[in-house]
Amino acid sequence: MGETGLRRRKEDEKSVQSQEPKTTSLQKERERRRFPNPGWEPQRRTRPLPLPVLIITVNALSVRLGSYVQNVFTAAKLVIVSVIIVGGIVLLAQGNTRNFENSFEGAKLSVGAISLAFYNGLWAYDGWNQLNYITEELRNPYRNLPLAIVIGIPLVTVCYILMNVAYFTVMTSTELLQSQAVAVTFGDRVLYPASWVVPLFVAFSTIGAANGSCFTAGRLIYVAGREGHMLKVLSYISVKRLTPAPAIIFHGIIAIIYIIPGDINSLVNYFSFAAWLFYGLTILGLIVMRFTRKELERPIKVPIVIPILVTLISVFLVVAPIISQPAWEYLYCVLFILSGLIFYFLFVYYKFGWAQKISKPVTMYLQMLMEVVPPEEDPE
Repeated sequence: MGETGLRRRKEDEKSVQSQEPKTTSLQKERERRRFPNPGWEPQRRTRPLPLPVLIITVNALSVRLGSYVQNVFTAAKLVIVSVIIVGGIVLLAQGNTRNFENSFEGAKLSVGAISLAFYNGLWAYDGWNQLNYITEELRNPYRNLPLAIVIGIPLVTVCYILMNVAYFTVMTSTELLQSQAVAVTFGDRVLYPASWVVPLFVAFSTIGAANGSCFTAGRLIYVAGREGHMLKVLSYISVKRLTPAPAIIFHGIIAIIYIIPGDINSLVNYFSFAAWLFYGLTILGLIVMRFTRKELERPIKVPIVIPILVTLISVFLVVAPIISQPAWEYLYCVLFILSGLIFYFLFVYYKFGWAQKISKPVTMYLQMLMEVVPPEEDPE
Protein backbone atom coordinates (compact mmCIF):
# COMPACT_ATOMS: atom_id res chain seq x y z
CA MET A 1 0.00 0.00 0.00
CA GLY A 2 2.85 2.36 0.82
CA GLU A 3 4.64 1.76 -2.48
CA THR A 4 1.40 2.04 -4.42
CA GLY A 5 0.50 5.30 -2.69
CA LEU A 6 4.00 6.70 -3.26
CA ARG A 7 3.87 5.72 -6.95
CA ARG A 8 0.48 7.41 -7.37
CA ARG A 9 1.73 10.54 -5.63
CA LYS A 10 4.72 10.79 -7.99
CA GLU A 11 2.45 10.25 -10.98
CA ASP A 12 0.12 12.99 -9.74
CA GLU A 13 3.05 15.37 -9.30
CA LYS A 14 4.26 14.67 -12.84
CA SER A 15 0.73 15.18 -14.15
CA VAL A 16 0.41 18.51 -12.38
CA GLN A 17 3.81 19.65 -13.68
CA SER A 18 2.94 18.63 -17.23
CA GLN A 19 -0.40 20.48 -17.04
CA GLU A 20 1.07 23.64 -15.51
CA PRO A 21 0.18 26.59 -17.76
CA LYS A 22 2.98 27.92 -19.88
CA THR A 23 1.95 31.41 -18.93
CA THR A 24 4.06 31.13 -15.78
CA SER A 25 7.29 30.84 -17.73
CA LEU A 26 6.13 33.55 -20.12
CA GLN A 27 5.37 35.86 -17.22
CA LYS A 28 8.82 35.19 -15.74
CA GLU A 29 10.43 35.94 -19.08
CA ARG A 30 8.49 39.19 -19.38
CA GLU A 31 9.49 40.20 -15.86
CA ARG A 32 13.12 39.33 -16.64
CA ARG A 33 13.04 41.57 -19.71
CA ARG A 34 11.33 44.41 -17.87
CA PHE A 35 13.58 44.22 -14.80
CA PRO A 36 16.94 42.79 -16.02
CA ASN A 37 18.91 43.78 -12.92
CA PRO A 38 18.50 41.39 -9.94
CA GLY A 39 17.03 43.07 -6.90
CA TRP A 40 15.70 46.01 -8.92
CA GLU A 41 12.12 47.00 -8.17
CA PRO A 42 9.91 49.14 -10.42
CA GLN A 43 9.59 52.70 -9.22
CA ARG A 44 6.75 55.14 -9.65
CA ARG A 45 6.42 56.24 -13.27
CA THR A 46 7.63 59.68 -14.08
CA ARG A 47 5.19 62.09 -15.66
CA PRO A 48 5.90 63.22 -19.22
CA LEU A 49 5.98 66.89 -18.22
CA PRO A 50 8.31 68.02 -21.05
CA LEU A 51 5.63 67.18 -23.63
CA PRO A 52 2.90 69.47 -22.19
CA VAL A 53 5.49 72.21 -21.79
CA LEU A 54 6.50 71.79 -25.45
CA ILE A 55 2.86 71.93 -26.61
CA ILE A 56 2.23 75.06 -24.54
CA THR A 57 5.33 76.70 -25.98
CA VAL A 58 4.35 75.90 -29.57
CA ASN A 59 0.85 77.36 -29.21
CA ALA A 60 2.09 80.41 -27.32
CA LEU A 61 4.69 81.20 -29.98
CA SER A 62 2.64 80.93 -33.16
CA VAL A 63 -0.94 80.31 -34.25
CA ARG A 64 0.26 79.03 -37.61
CA LEU A 65 2.76 76.63 -36.02
CA GLY A 66 0.07 75.28 -33.67
CA SER A 67 -2.28 74.73 -36.62
CA TYR A 68 0.47 73.01 -38.61
CA VAL A 69 1.27 70.66 -35.72
CA GLN A 70 -2.42 69.86 -35.37
CA ASN A 71 -2.80 69.03 -39.06
CA VAL A 72 0.27 66.77 -39.08
CA PHE A 73 -0.71 64.74 -36.04
CA THR A 74 -4.36 64.53 -37.10
CA ALA A 75 -3.20 63.02 -40.40
CA ALA A 76 -1.04 60.55 -38.46
CA LYS A 77 -4.05 59.61 -36.33
CA LEU A 78 -6.17 58.96 -39.42
CA VAL A 79 -3.42 56.70 -40.82
CA ILE A 80 -3.33 54.39 -37.79
CA VAL A 81 -7.14 54.45 -37.53
CA SER A 82 -7.35 53.28 -41.15
CA VAL A 83 -4.76 50.54 -40.53
CA ILE A 84 -6.66 49.19 -37.52
CA ILE A 85 -10.03 49.31 -39.31
CA VAL A 86 -8.70 47.53 -42.41
CA GLY A 87 -7.05 44.91 -40.21
CA GLY A 88 -10.33 44.34 -38.38
CA ILE A 89 -12.26 43.99 -41.65
CA VAL A 90 -9.77 41.38 -42.89
CA LEU A 91 -10.03 39.41 -39.65
CA LEU A 92 -13.84 39.54 -39.78
CA ALA A 93 -13.74 38.26 -43.35
CA GLN A 94 -11.58 35.36 -42.12
CA GLY A 95 -14.28 34.40 -39.61
CA ASN A 96 -12.90 35.83 -36.37
CA THR A 97 -16.30 36.47 -34.79
CA ARG A 98 -16.05 34.31 -31.66
CA ASN A 99 -15.68 37.29 -29.30
CA PHE A 100 -18.95 38.79 -30.56
CA GLU A 101 -20.99 35.85 -29.25
CA ASN A 102 -22.72 36.65 -25.95
CA SER A 103 -20.89 39.96 -25.86
CA PHE A 104 -22.88 41.38 -22.95
CA GLU A 105 -22.81 38.26 -20.80
CA GLY A 106 -22.02 39.16 -17.19
CA ALA A 107 -22.37 42.89 -17.79
CA LYS A 108 -23.67 45.05 -14.95
CA LEU A 109 -26.87 46.87 -15.87
CA SER A 110 -27.20 49.17 -12.87
CA VAL A 111 -27.81 52.89 -13.33
CA GLY A 112 -24.42 53.76 -11.84
CA ALA A 113 -22.55 51.26 -14.03
CA ILE A 114 -24.24 52.61 -17.17
CA SER A 115 -23.40 56.21 -16.26
CA LEU A 116 -19.76 55.35 -15.56
CA ALA A 117 -19.64 53.48 -18.87
CA PHE A 118 -20.90 56.64 -20.56
CA TYR A 119 -18.14 58.60 -18.81
CA ASN A 120 -15.45 56.39 -20.35
CA GLY A 121 -17.17 56.22 -23.73
CA LEU A 122 -17.87 59.93 -24.05
CA TRP A 123 -14.28 60.66 -22.99
CA ALA A 124 -13.19 59.50 -26.45
CA TYR A 125 -15.65 61.87 -28.14
CA ASP A 126 -15.04 64.90 -25.96
CA GLY A 127 -13.57 66.94 -28.79
CA TRP A 128 -17.06 67.46 -30.22
CA ASN A 129 -17.33 70.91 -28.62
CA GLN A 130 -13.82 72.27 -29.11
CA LEU A 131 -14.45 73.79 -32.52
CA ASN A 132 -16.95 76.17 -30.90
CA TYR A 133 -14.13 77.79 -28.93
CA ILE A 134 -12.38 79.15 -32.02
CA THR A 135 -15.44 80.50 -33.84
CA GLU A 136 -13.84 83.95 -34.04
CA GLU A 137 -10.93 82.51 -36.04
CA LEU A 138 -13.07 80.55 -38.51
CA ARG A 139 -13.82 81.79 -42.00
CA ASN A 140 -17.58 82.16 -42.51
CA PRO A 141 -18.34 80.45 -39.15
CA TYR A 142 -22.11 80.46 -39.58
CA ARG A 143 -21.70 78.14 -42.55
CA ASN A 144 -18.51 76.23 -41.76
CA LEU A 145 -19.19 75.52 -38.08
CA PRO A 146 -22.46 73.56 -38.58
CA LEU A 147 -20.93 71.89 -41.64
CA ALA A 148 -17.88 70.74 -39.67
CA ILE A 149 -20.10 69.39 -36.88
CA VAL A 150 -22.44 67.55 -39.23
CA ILE A 151 -19.55 65.95 -41.14
CA GLY A 152 -16.95 65.54 -38.40
CA ILE A 153 -18.91 63.99 -35.52
CA PRO A 154 -20.57 61.18 -37.57
CA LEU A 155 -17.24 60.44 -39.27
CA VAL A 156 -15.41 60.16 -35.95
CA THR A 157 -18.23 58.04 -34.50
CA VAL A 158 -18.11 55.56 -37.39
CA CYS A 159 -14.29 55.33 -37.19
CA TYR A 160 -14.29 54.71 -33.43
CA ILE A 161 -17.00 52.06 -33.63
CA LEU A 162 -15.15 50.24 -36.42
CA MET A 163 -11.94 50.40 -34.35
CA ASN A 164 -13.69 48.76 -31.40
CA VAL A 165 -15.07 46.08 -33.70
CA ALA A 166 -11.52 45.46 -34.94
CA TYR A 167 -10.24 45.13 -31.36
CA PHE A 168 -12.83 42.47 -30.54
CA THR A 169 -11.71 40.32 -33.46
CA VAL A 170 -8.48 39.49 -31.55
CA MET A 171 -9.35 40.27 -27.90
CA THR A 172 -12.00 39.19 -25.47
CA SER A 173 -13.73 41.78 -23.31
CA THR A 174 -11.57 40.74 -20.34
CA GLU A 175 -8.35 41.11 -22.31
CA LEU A 176 -9.50 44.47 -23.62
CA LEU A 177 -10.17 45.75 -20.10
CA GLN A 178 -6.84 44.44 -18.78
CA SER A 179 -4.79 45.89 -21.64
CA GLN A 180 -2.83 49.01 -20.77
CA ALA A 181 -2.99 50.16 -24.41
CA VAL A 182 -5.61 48.40 -26.53
CA ALA A 183 -4.27 49.59 -29.88
CA VAL A 184 -0.76 48.41 -28.96
CA THR A 185 -2.09 44.97 -28.00
CA PHE A 186 -3.94 44.82 -31.33
CA GLY A 187 -0.74 45.70 -33.17
CA ASP A 188 1.27 43.03 -31.33
CA ARG A 189 -1.22 40.35 -32.36
CA VAL A 190 -2.02 41.45 -35.91
CA LEU A 191 0.77 43.58 -37.35
CA TYR A 192 3.85 41.71 -36.12
CA PRO A 193 6.75 42.30 -37.03
CA ALA A 194 5.61 45.86 -37.83
CA SER A 195 3.78 46.21 -34.51
CA TRP A 196 6.17 48.98 -33.42
CA VAL A 197 4.25 51.30 -35.75
CA VAL A 198 1.16 51.24 -33.53
CA PRO A 199 2.64 52.70 -30.30
CA LEU A 200 4.42 55.32 -32.38
CA PHE A 201 1.21 56.49 -34.03
CA VAL A 202 -0.70 56.21 -30.74
CA ALA A 203 1.83 58.68 -29.33
CA PHE A 204 1.23 60.93 -32.35
CA SER A 205 -2.53 60.72 -31.72
CA THR A 206 -2.05 61.65 -28.06
CA ILE A 207 0.12 64.63 -28.96
CA GLY A 208 -2.46 65.78 -31.50
CA ALA A 209 -5.29 65.56 -28.97
CA ALA A 210 -3.27 67.48 -26.38
CA ASN A 211 -2.30 70.12 -28.92
CA GLY A 212 -5.90 70.56 -30.06
CA SER A 213 -7.09 70.93 -26.48
CA CYS A 214 -4.41 73.52 -25.75
CA PHE A 215 -5.19 75.43 -28.94
CA THR A 216 -8.94 75.64 -28.32
CA ALA A 217 -9.19 75.83 -24.51
CA GLY A 218 -6.70 78.70 -24.53
CA ARG A 219 -9.18 80.69 -26.61
CA LEU A 220 -11.97 79.90 -24.15
CA ILE A 221 -9.93 81.32 -21.25
CA TYR A 222 -8.98 84.31 -23.39
CA VAL A 223 -12.63 85.18 -24.08
CA ALA A 224 -13.55 84.63 -20.42
CA GLY A 225 -10.91 87.17 -19.42
CA ARG A 226 -12.04 89.60 -22.10
CA GLU A 227 -15.68 89.38 -21.00
CA GLY A 228 -14.76 90.00 -17.35
CA HIS A 229 -15.37 86.47 -16.07
CA MET A 230 -11.69 85.92 -15.23
CA LEU A 231 -8.65 88.08 -14.59
CA LYS A 232 -8.06 90.65 -17.32
CA VAL A 233 -4.45 89.58 -17.81
CA LEU A 234 -5.73 86.31 -19.29
CA SER A 235 -7.25 88.28 -22.18
CA TYR A 236 -3.97 89.94 -23.16
CA ILE A 237 -2.39 89.30 -26.56
CA SER A 238 1.30 88.89 -27.39
CA VAL A 239 2.54 91.98 -29.19
CA LYS A 240 5.02 90.13 -31.42
CA ARG A 241 3.25 86.82 -32.00
CA LEU A 242 -0.46 87.80 -31.77
CA THR A 243 -1.32 84.77 -29.61
CA PRO A 244 -3.27 84.67 -26.31
CA ALA A 245 -0.10 83.58 -24.51
CA PRO A 246 -1.27 84.21 -20.89
CA ALA A 247 -4.45 82.17 -21.41
CA ILE A 248 -2.55 79.31 -23.07
CA ILE A 249 0.08 79.21 -20.30
CA PHE A 250 -2.60 79.32 -17.59
CA HIS A 251 -4.45 76.42 -19.24
CA GLY A 252 -1.20 74.49 -19.51
CA ILE A 253 -0.39 74.93 -15.82
CA ILE A 254 -3.82 73.64 -14.80
CA ALA A 255 -3.44 70.66 -17.18
CA ILE A 256 -0.04 69.76 -15.71
CA ILE A 257 -1.48 69.85 -12.19
CA TYR A 258 -4.22 67.45 -13.31
CA ILE A 259 -1.84 64.85 -14.75
CA ILE A 260 0.56 64.76 -11.77
CA PRO A 261 -1.42 62.07 -9.85
CA GLY A 262 -1.33 59.84 -12.93
CA ASP A 263 -4.47 57.74 -12.21
CA ILE A 264 -6.30 57.78 -15.54
CA ASN A 265 -9.55 56.31 -14.15
CA SER A 266 -9.82 58.95 -11.45
CA LEU A 267 -8.92 61.61 -13.99
CA VAL A 268 -11.65 60.46 -16.40
CA ASN A 269 -14.27 60.46 -13.62
CA TYR A 270 -13.06 63.81 -12.30
CA PHE A 271 -13.00 65.46 -15.70
CA SER A 272 -16.25 63.93 -16.97
CA PHE A 273 -18.15 64.95 -13.85
CA ALA A 274 -16.97 68.57 -14.15
CA ALA A 275 -17.39 68.69 -17.93
CA TRP A 276 -20.96 67.39 -17.98
CA LEU A 277 -21.89 69.60 -15.06
CA PHE A 278 -20.90 72.67 -17.07
CA TYR A 279 -22.27 71.28 -20.33
CA GLY A 280 -25.64 70.88 -18.62
CA LEU A 281 -25.55 74.38 -17.11
CA THR A 282 -24.57 75.89 -20.46
CA ILE A 283 -27.36 74.15 -22.36
CA LEU A 284 -29.83 75.02 -19.60
CA GLY A 285 -28.83 78.67 -20.02
CA LEU A 286 -29.53 78.33 -23.75
CA ILE A 287 -33.04 77.02 -23.01
CA VAL A 288 -33.74 79.86 -20.56
CA MET A 289 -32.54 82.49 -23.04
CA ARG A 290 -34.82 81.07 -25.73
CA PHE A 291 -37.74 82.37 -23.66
CA THR A 292 -36.25 85.35 -21.81
CA ARG A 293 -34.11 86.88 -24.60
CA LYS A 294 -36.16 86.29 -27.72
CA GLU A 295 -34.88 89.49 -29.32
CA LEU A 296 -31.28 88.22 -29.63
CA GLU A 297 -29.99 87.34 -33.09
CA ARG A 298 -29.50 83.59 -33.56
CA PRO A 299 -27.56 82.86 -36.77
CA ILE A 300 -27.26 79.19 -35.74
CA LYS A 301 -30.44 77.72 -34.28
CA VAL A 302 -31.45 74.15 -33.44
CA PRO A 303 -34.84 72.69 -32.43
CA ILE A 304 -35.57 73.19 -28.72
CA VAL A 305 -35.93 69.42 -28.20
CA ILE A 306 -32.17 68.93 -28.71
CA PRO A 307 -31.03 71.21 -25.83
CA ILE A 308 -33.71 69.72 -23.57
CA LEU A 309 -32.48 66.19 -24.33
CA VAL A 310 -28.83 67.17 -23.73
CA THR A 311 -29.75 68.80 -20.40
CA LEU A 312 -31.55 65.67 -19.21
CA ILE A 313 -28.57 63.50 -20.23
CA SER A 314 -26.21 65.86 -18.39
CA VAL A 315 -28.29 65.62 -15.21
CA PHE A 316 -28.22 61.82 -15.45
CA LEU A 317 -24.44 61.70 -16.01
CA VAL A 318 -23.78 64.04 -13.09
CA VAL A 319 -26.21 62.67 -10.49
CA ALA A 320 -26.27 58.91 -11.19
CA PRO A 321 -22.61 58.10 -10.35
CA ILE A 322 -22.77 60.08 -7.10
CA ILE A 323 -25.84 58.16 -5.92
CA SER A 324 -24.82 54.67 -7.06
CA GLN A 325 -21.02 54.73 -6.63
CA PRO A 326 -19.92 57.74 -4.58
CA ALA A 327 -16.20 58.50 -4.80
CA TRP A 328 -13.80 61.11 -3.46
CA GLU A 329 -13.15 62.45 -6.95
CA TYR A 330 -16.58 64.05 -7.10
CA LEU A 331 -16.07 65.84 -3.78
CA TYR A 332 -12.63 67.06 -4.87
CA CYS A 333 -14.13 68.31 -8.11
CA VAL A 334 -16.87 70.26 -6.32
CA LEU A 335 -14.35 71.79 -3.91
CA PHE A 336 -12.07 72.75 -6.80
CA ILE A 337 -14.97 74.45 -8.61
CA LEU A 338 -16.06 76.29 -5.46
CA SER A 339 -12.50 77.47 -4.86
CA GLY A 340 -12.72 79.31 -8.17
CA LEU A 341 -15.60 81.36 -6.78
CA ILE A 342 -13.28 82.71 -4.07
CA PHE A 343 -10.86 84.12 -6.63
CA TYR A 344 -13.73 85.35 -8.79
CA PHE A 345 -15.41 87.39 -6.05
CA LEU A 346 -12.15 88.74 -4.62
CA PHE A 347 -10.30 89.72 -7.81
CA VAL A 348 -12.97 90.00 -10.53
CA TYR A 349 -16.46 90.74 -9.22
CA TYR A 350 -16.10 92.90 -6.12
CA LYS A 351 -12.53 94.10 -6.77
CA PHE A 352 -11.64 94.80 -3.17
CA GLY A 353 -8.95 97.39 -2.66
CA TRP A 354 -6.49 95.04 -0.99
CA ALA A 355 -7.06 92.45 -3.71
CA GLN A 356 -6.34 95.05 -6.40
CA LYS A 357 -3.10 95.96 -4.64
CA ILE A 358 -2.04 92.36 -5.17
CA SER A 359 -3.39 91.80 -8.68
CA LYS A 360 -2.28 95.06 -10.33
CA PRO A 361 1.49 94.66 -9.70
CA VAL A 362 1.26 91.01 -10.72
CA THR A 363 -0.57 91.96 -13.92
CA MET A 364 1.99 94.67 -14.71
CA TYR A 365 4.90 92.31 -14.11
CA LEU A 366 3.37 89.57 -16.29
CA GLN A 367 2.60 92.10 -18.99
CA MET A 368 6.25 93.19 -19.17
CA LEU A 369 7.59 89.64 -18.86
CA MET A 370 5.47 88.15 -21.66
CA GLU A 371 5.20 91.35 -23.74
CA VAL A 372 1.42 91.28 -23.91
CA VAL A 373 -1.19 94.03 -24.22
CA PRO A 374 -4.98 94.22 -23.83
CA PRO A 375 -6.97 93.33 -26.98
CA GLU A 376 -8.30 96.11 -29.16
CA GLU A 377 -11.93 96.94 -28.59
CA ASP A 378 -14.28 96.48 -31.53
CA PRO A 379 -15.34 99.84 -33.00
CA GLU A 380 -19.01 100.52 -32.52
